[in-house]
Amino acid sequence: MKKLLVCAVLVLAVVQVAFAQGTLKVATEAGFMPFEFVAEDGSLQGFDMDLIRAVAAKLNMEIQIDNISWDGLIPALQNRNYDALIAGITITPERAQAVAFSDPYFESVLTIVVPAKNTDITGFDSLTGKTVAVQISTTGDYVAEEIEGVTILRFNTVAEAMQNVAMGTADAMIVDLPVSEAFLAAYPGAQLKNLGPVADHEFLGIAIHKENTELVEKVNWALAELKADGTYDAIYNKWFGVQE
Repeated sequence: MKKLLVCAVLVLAVVQVAFAQGTLKVATEAGFMPFEFVAEDGSLQGFDMDLIRAVAAKLNMEIQIDNISWDGLIPALQNRNYDALIAGITITPERAQAVAFSDPYFESVLTIVVPAKNTDITGFDSLTGKTVAVQISTTGDYVAEEIEGVTILRFNTVAEAMQNVAMGTADAMIVDLPVSEAFLAAYPGAQLKNLGPVADHEFLGIAIHKENTELVEKVNWALAELKADGTYDAIYNKWFGVQE
């Protein structure tokens, strides 16, 4: 029995080493500042990027991160082109039917972005009859669909949607509050403002192929370790300031 246990441990160790020596292939959509964006030097930066690199380091893996279109993320994962997705993806029942999710790693909330002046929009109730910009297939898009009497303009990126509010093509945009704050800080001349939290909180997760339960377990372990050793807090504080 002792020999069998030793053999089992050795086999497990070999499997773990083989996994650790691999490359974690990750896809993102780098138009969601401050979670992921393309820096001036062409590198992918942001909260999600730092976090997933730290996860890979915990797993003793190399990492490859590709920037692809938002609507191509889940199909690419389902086709096994990537091991994981991290792109400010809200965990929803609908998405959970298509992919597996890690434990939540960030709590967010939606806001409404409007012109800084001359607007009568104060919340979802005042969007009736308005034109609303959204990034396609995001929670902002899904919420907009539930509001009666709105015209929805869908864009591939947050920046495009924001620009249409600034230009007056759209009356407002529904988007995650941290993303709007980062955009407004980066473009103070846009003459836009957000209305603060306007919805229930939502949770972001790392998406993984539904059949890759081993990777889900390993990513969850890595996330727990990063929170326990203070790495998560350091990354959070870098991008969002010290947590209250």
